[in-house]
Amino acid sequence: MVKIRLRRQGAKKHAFYRLVVAEASSPRSGRFLAEIGYYNPTARPPVVHVEADEALRWLRQGAQPSETARALLSRAGVMAALRSVGPANAPPAAEGVPPART
Repeated sequence: MVKIRLRRQGAKKHAFYRLVVAEASSPRSGRFLAEIGYYNPTARPPVVHVEADEALRWLRQGAQPSETARALLSRAGVMAALRSVGPANAPPAAEGVPPART
């Protein structure tokens, strides 16, 4: 399974994180498939930069974000964009038919 998660970098007590797409079995700061952004919590105010088009592409392909990555993606507006676009394999909505309730 592919996950979107944080990869720790930086010196001791000066953490800096990269938002990466990696296999779930790889270590926290190990091998990754793509880098889609970064997060610097030590800056005032904290800095979050996400390549939204790349993040959407991986999310639509089924990548599962970790809790922290999901919060950062929401802050960057990617999760809202995903809800408006929908998943890649969703069938097109029929005209005049209301959406099914869940």
